[in-house]
Amino acid sequence: MTPVAHAPPPLGWIGIVRLGLVQTSLGAIVVLTTAALNRVMVVEHALPATIPGVLVALHYAVQMLRPRLGHGSDQGGRRTPWIIAGMAILGCGGVLAAVATAWMGTELIPGLILAAFAFLLVGIGVGAAGTSLLVLVAARVAPARKPAAASIVWIMMIAGFVVTTATTGRLLDPYSPERLIGVTATVALIAFFVSLLAVAGIEGPLIARRPAAQPRTDFRVALREVWAEPVARHFTIFVFVSMLAYSAQDLILEPFAGAVFGMTLGESTRLSSVQHGGVLAGMVLVAIVGTLVKGSIRALRGWILCGCVVASLVLVGLAFAPSGGEAFPLRVAFFVLGLANGAFAAAAIAAMMQLVSSGRTGREGVRMGMFGAAQAIAFGLGGLLGTIILDVGRLATGSVTGGYSVVFLADAALFLASAVLALRIGQGATQPRDDFGRIAQAAS
Repeated sequence: MTPVAHAPPPLGWIGIVRLGLVQTSLGAIVVLTTAALNRVMVVEHALPATIPGVLVALHYAVQMLRPRLGHGSDQGGRRTPWIIAGMAILGCGGVLAAVATAWMGTELIPGLILAAFAFLLVGIGVGAAGTSLLVLVAARVAPARKPAAASIVWIMMIAGFVVTTATTGRLLDPYSPERLIGVTATVALIAFFVSLLAVAGIEGPLIARRPAAQPRTDFRVALREVWAEPVARHFTIFVFVSMLAYSAQDLILEPFAGAVFGMTLGESTRLSSVQHGGVLAGMVLVAIVGTLVKGSIRALRGWILCGCVVASLVLVGLAFAPSGGEAFPLRVAFFVLGLANGAFAAAAIAAMMQLVSSGRTGREGVRMGMFGAAQAIAFGLGGLLGTIILDVGRLATGSVTGGYSVVFLADAALFLASAVLALRIGQGATQPRDDFGRIAQAAS
């Protein structure tokens, strides 16, 4: 085994922000494909909303490859090549998606075929870059800073959404196919080069090299080994159920404010911003408190449990909100729901970073990929299931109000199930390996 002379020190705050810039760049490209291109298909091309819905679901579905992509980075031992390659694939997919969307205006079928291929590339790029990025954060950040790192990475992704939509929203007016392609290509290039600079030299030396005589592990064997670990398997199930609950409300809340409380588009949009403000506040809260308690898995489990329970209670309140009329504190409810969502999500990501190293060594990428695949599948299903339950609830109750009550109660039940699962998160987990200290000791 090739010795390593010096152990890389854990990343400081600047290093964490640098890795967060990759997530910002990733979010910048993704939000164009899920928001701007979605709008062009439905409004400018007057296509059924199902088409962009299926394309977005396709980009989530292909992220089932995350465990396989993580396994590839495990075998190579380095994460930055996978991050760079993933961002390159994501950028190409985003540009091709814009070309396909523009093409749909004149040639629908060829445009749809190209769009399907482009969204597959987007999903593969997100899976490759996102999985390896989180493994790198988990490996290079000290345990005490992982709650803050989780919040920073997530907040910077949201910042990518905000900055990109605010900037490109002005650049895309007036709409033209050429303008759409040009703006998307510019965003993709900037995102790629920002990511390239962000990861340059940040990984440090390879912690350990596999002996030449040791054969490479088959992916199916590695996946079976990780799934057999009770801690990893339980956390994967928790991630799926909780993120299903988290995403099921995305397409419901703003229409609820308009349909039930009679708010205008501007009023419901401002109400949505209140909820997102609560999400950010919850993440910041976990970052501060989580760092003070040294990022212990027990403390993170408590934050996850509280976040899920509070979210469930708020959703039950929203289900019965119509009976309260205008006296119901809708803004407060939206903010508290966002606060609970942000706290539980940030704590869950921090716990993910702690648990990725708990188990057989050399399987961190597979483990993180399994967590990420569960999250992606849940996000893809959540929005769809939320709208289906809403429509079924309308038919069953015979009213719009009743439909929203049904979907909110169903989502509350999912959050309650997540809280029950949260009680066992990390129980029996081994302590995360101190790679920095271990290498320094071996080198001395």
